[in-house]
Amino acid sequence: MRSLEAVSKVIKAYDIRGIVDEDIDSDFIEEVGAAFGYLMRQEGVKKIAVGHDMRPSSAPLSQVFAKGVNSQGLDVLYLGLTSTDQLYYVSGVQDCPGAMFTASHNPAQYNGIKLCRAGAKPVGQETGLGDIITMLVEGIPEYSGATGVIEEKDSLHDYGAFLRELVDLSAIRPLKVAVDAANGMAGHTVPEVFAGLPIEVEPLYFELDGTFPNHEANPLDPKNLVDLQEFTQKVGADIGLAFDGDADRCFVVDEKGQPVSPSAICAIVAERYLTQYPGATIIHNLITSRAVPEVIQEHGGQAVRTRVGHSFIKAEMARTGAVFGGEHSAHYYFTDFFNADSGILAAMHVLAALGGQQLPLSEMMAQYNRYAASGEINSRLDSVAQQQQRTQAVLEAFAQRSASVDELDGITVTLKDSPAWFNLRASNTEPLLRLNVEAPTQGEVDELVQEILGIIRQESN
Repeated sequence: MRSLEAVSKVIKAYDIRGIVDEDIDSDFIEEVGAAFGYLMRQEGVKKIAVGHDMRPSSAPLSQVFAKGVNSQGLDVLYLGLTSTDQLYYVSGVQDCPGAMFTASHNPAQYNGIKLCRAGAKPVGQETGLGDIITMLVEGIPEYSGATGVIEEKDSLHDYGAFLRELVDLSAIRPLKVAVDAANGMAGHTVPEVFAGLPIEVEPLYFELDGTFPNHEANPLDPKNLVDLQEFTQKVGADIGLAFDGDADRCFVVDEKGQPVSPSAICAIVAERYLTQYPGATIIHNLITSRAVPEVIQEHGGQAVRTRVGHSFIKAEMARTGAVFGGEHSAHYYFTDFFNADSGILAAMHVLAALGGQQLPLSEMMAQYNRYAASGEINSRLDSVAQQQQRTQAVLEAFAQRSASVDELDGITVTLKDSPAWFNLRASNTEPLLRLNVEAPTQGEVDELVQEILGIIRQESN
């Protein structure tokens, strides 16, 4: 049994994540496997799919997790090297729960687990992680029956074929596509998914290496896009794609090497789905650009705003029957992909749109870039009390200028006499306060950022 403090440090709002051999080790992961196995056995589950990314610790940790699952009498469908969306695919078509070993975009010393129920349904604090915490603290019920077995399965070929069925790229104009896999799982999946299509892939950092020798697998940080921006122009590509470590997120740069806002990607994919499903519901999280709900409404769709985080947006998609959901962090969720997120499926929709007309990407996307934005700016504040105090101070500073304030996720403040707004919220995974600002002009954005950060960081500089 473990302390509540130690367990809660690692089991977050919607996944499990920590530093290997400091926050998590083999014994802890085996216990998590047993707890998840017990929880699933109580629900009548017979097998759990387990996959892992290319981090040095991922394969060993996934194997001890499988041992924990087996100890509760459940079988394991062991997938080996897998992207997160590939694990979701298996969970969907096999109708079984899944566990993906990855720390996504975090540095090499981190690892963790993304859990899902059958059909890739999310597991969060209210839907299983809280129960796992309780069992790790109070004890995991023992199982006296026969232990489960491990069956190995290679799902890569079937996964690629499934994606190509969802987005037909066979008739697009030929495209040259630069891809930065960041030594992550996209180096494993991209060649299979794009096989046989009129796409010439220019690969960058496709070697699987969980120590990330070239740059971190976090394309949300602008410095990690620099290599792709230069490479895209160097090879004369029509588009550049950058994936995070487990390949569930995809960032896009245009033919000039300029980043395309994830909100603009949300808008164009939403538009494509509304052509196929007129009047459908589209989910967007609260830090996507105001342009996203505008585009949804202009094309006859119903825009629904939700919290940040994959378990929240997946649950809202299931509740509303939405056909697509997008986050400004470049997570994109698809009704025809079990309501799960897939970076490469989002990329395929953009390639379909680009290859279905003659304009370069920069011109095609211009109509979706309606506002200036700060991007996500993080401030480290180690205590919850400090985060709350600084947030309250920001609210007080803007009290006379606020048209509205909502608390769906942190605080979102809309200003009077302007479409400008900002969101300030605590990270679910790190001791950070995250700021996003949007306004009609970059000058307005910069002024708001300077003022808000001056309040947040006044005692920590």
